[in-house]
Formats: sequence, structure tokens, C-alpha cells
Amino acid sequence: MTARYTTTSALVNELAEADAARRLSSVIARYSKVDLLCLDEFGYLNLDKKGARLLFQIFTEREECKATAVATNSPFAEWDKIFADPRLCAAIADRITFRCTLIQTGTESYRFHATEAERKAKAKK
Repeated sequence: MTARYTTTSALVNELAEADAARRLSSVIARYSKVDLLCLDEFGYLNLDKKGARLLFQIFTEREECKATAVATNSPFAEWDKIFADPRLCAAIADRITFRCTLIQTGTESYRFHATEAERKAKAKK
């Protein structure tokens, strides 16, 4: 299996650059072939309509064919703030959640806990 990890903003930037260079179809085709696409930091930056439309194309191409993992701290109720177009937001949420498995890991940061554990270990020395 092939996997690709990227942040959502990096993917949207790559798609926008490909669109400007008139090679969007080939970039979308490349992402549609990856068995597992992992998108991190989904919803950290608001997307304009163009960026949201480009991202929507990725989800549409991968729908029911390939696996997509999305990591976000934003609940679905806040996604309308991420996307400029409410209808496009609903369509993206629909694509992401169709036949999906939602895994909620909680609100506490594992980075914070790891740092605290390291500090305690150093203090014991």
C-alpha cells in the first residue's frame, strides 16, 4: 500500500499552484492513486472558496475508492467557519463522513503530556 502524509494547507497550496500552472488534473490524479491520504491540521486555517473547491476535488476523486484520514481539532459544528461557502462545507463534510470511522482522541495534548513526563524523569535524576 502507498500512503501520503501532508498538512491540509500544504495540499491546498500545491493544488492552487498546480491550477495556476495548468497542471491541476495531473496533481489530482497523483493524489487519487495513493491508497491512504493523511491530511493533518484540517481546519487550522480558513480556506477561501477556491481553496475549498480544490480540496473538494481531492475528496471527490478519492470517494469510495481510496482511504483518507483527516486529523482535526475542530468539531463539525465549527467547520462553517473554515470554509467560505456553507454548501461546499456541507459537501466536504458529507464526503469525509460517508462510510467513515470517527476516532475522537480527546482534548488533551499528547505533546504536553510527553513534555511533562520528560520533565519529571529529568527531575528524578
